[in-house]
Formats: sequence, structure tokens, C-alpha cells
Amino acid sequence: MEYTQGIRIDGIYFDVPLVSIKRTADFLDKYAERTEDGDLKRELIGVYFNYQMSFGTIDNDELYEKLWDKLTEPVEFHDFSLPTVKGTYSFRGYVSGVSDEIEKILSSTAKMKGLQCKFTAKKPARKPG
Repeated sequence: MEYTQGIRIDGIYFDVPLVSIKRTADFLDKYAERTEDGDLKRELIGVYFNYQMSFGTIDNDELYEKLWDKLTEPVEFHDFSLPTVKGTYSFRGYVSGVSDEIEKILSSTAKMKGLQCKFTAKKPARKPG
């Protein structure tokens, strides 16, 4: 089955159903300190766009395993391309968590469901100034 948009990891396209893509904008400070009078002094490094994704049912076992293997690949960073309102958003980051569960156990295999993952950006998407 072909979906309207899948995801791309390290240049490999995964034509899979995306149920949810949750984006957070996390603000990272170089420092943030309070002075004696209670005023906050801070230096903002930037705003990082991080993602949490939920996938729909992937009926193709080979495709599921290929995606699972890519998401759990023991490497420092990946290049991601995800759908957004402007087409796609590409960034370098790492997978900070993956989970799924067994839906049913068959005689020689198991069907999986509920695949989710978290992507954490390596660099800020937006910087001050």
C-alpha cells in the first residue's frame, strides 16, 4: 500500500502509515541563573525541534523489521526528513526511544503493533539574533 507521506531516515524512504507526529520546541540555555534580587539572567543557545511519532499498522513484516532495525541502529546520529505543513522538515538527530508491542502470536511469527519512537535534534532549529 502506498501512503501519501512516509518518513526518510538516512536517505532511506519508509512508506509507512503515520498516525501521529508530535513536535515539541525545547528551549536550551547555556546558563540560567537568578541574581540576589530575583532577576533571571540567561543565555539562550537555541530552540530544538524534537519529535514523537506513532505508526499505524504495518502489514508487511519485512518492511516493519527494516524500519525497526533502522530505528534501533546503534549509531550516534541519523538524518531525518518528516512531513510538515511546508512539505518536509529535515534535520540531524538521534533516536532517543523506540517501543512497540505484540498484537498476536502466531505459530511461527508474531504480529506487532503500536510502534512509537522519539527523535531528538542535534542542533537548534532556531537561534537568537
